[in-house]
Parts: sequence; C-alpha cells; structure tokens
Amino acid sequence: MEKQKVLIVEDDVDINNLIMKILKKEDYEVVQAFSGSEAELRISMEQYDIALLDMMLPGVTGEELINKIRNKSDMPIIVVSAKTALEDRVNALNMGADDYITKPFEAADILARVNSQLRRYRKFVGATSSDELKFKKLVINEGLREAQVNGQELNLTAHEFDILCVLVKNPDKVYSRENLYETIWQSGYFGEDNTVNVHVSNVRKKIKDIDPDEEYIKTVWGIGFKLCK
Repeated sequence: MEKQKVLIVEDDVDINNLIMKILKKEDYEVVQAFSGSEAELRISMEQYDIALLDMMLPGVTGEELINKIRNKSDMPIIVVSAKTALEDRVNALNMGADDYITKPFEAADILARVNSQLRRYRKFVGATSSDELKFKKLVINEGLREAQVNGQELNLTAHEFDILCVLVKNPDKVYSRENLYETIWQSGYFGEDNTVNVHVSNVRKKIKDIDPDEEYIKTVWGIGFKLCK
C-alpha cells in the first residue's frame, strides 16, 4: 500500500522534527518545510494527502498558505498553534482549516487527528460518481465533491461539504451538534466545542451569497440543525 504523504510546515526545528518522528513511526511519508514560502514551493511541485501547519510562519503566513492550498485542493489541513484563544481557532476554521491542535500537544493526539482526517479524505479520493443530491436550488455531486447553487459553484471546505451532504441526504432529520461532529470528524465531541457551529455558519453564508432569498439550514434551538423546507 502506498504511504500517505504528510507536509509539516513549522519554523521551530524542534517541533517540526518531533511531529516528523511521531508520524514516521506510523509509517507516514513526511516532508518538512520550515517557512511558508518553502511550503508554497513544495505544494507547487508535488501533491500531499494532508498538511499540518503553524499560523505564525516566516515568509508566506499560515493564513495565506491555507488560502493558497484551498484554491487548488481540498486535502485536509490541521493547524498546530500555540494560540489557544477560541477566536484563533474559529478564524483558522473559517479560512479553511479542518482541525486545530494547540501546543503543547501529545503524540497520541497528533496521530488520532491525522488518522481521522485521512480516513474521511480517502473515502472520496478518485471518486467519479454522477449521483446527485438536490434540495431547492442546491445540487450536490457527492462523488466529484462538487456543489452548486443556482448553477454557481459553492467553494466549500471538505468538512463543510460533508456537513451539507449529511443534511441533504436526510432532510427531515434533526442532527445534534454532537452527532454531526462524531459523523464528520469521527472522534469524540466535547460540549464546549464550537467547531460544528462555525462550519454550519460558513455553509449558510456561502449559500446566502449566491441565493439570498432562500433559507437552507435551520437551527433547532437546544438540539442542532436540519434542512429548512
């Protein structure tokens, strides 16, 4: 089986090497970059299955790097940062990151997050299904991982796309935040975690930018979310 290729973008040599050792022990192929500029060059030259990056990078910043990756790929992005504030986590997710780990971290946590992201991502790599899901003016091709509203493409992150698919497949079901988190992220949910709310809010905004007159996702207060008929 071909090894999964991981790009680590971290200017702290000790932390970069530590993450490399953690992942190499699990037989991942690891490529290191020590600045945003170096990472940008590496991404332009070859493909990766997942990227772990710090936000405070010399050269191209973490924010800029996330945007550049998202413009060409939906591969999972995990931010590994010393910033612990909720605002920093929310901003990273809004920019297109799929997960956020704070420093200092445990080796087991790094491995669990990487494994979880790659399990989800592998389900869709190479898929070419023409099956479509439709709701109002929304059309989703799950196999190709494409979504359109009124014929205009929705630029969704991987987790935003997955959340939308889950809701559209079961339009009458109310999904709790815990249920959505465990289904999409495939890991345990902590009640104070704002990740699901952030992603649903992003999906709503992106749809509303194209179709401002229709409501697509309804909040069921005290429970979670469902499609708005």
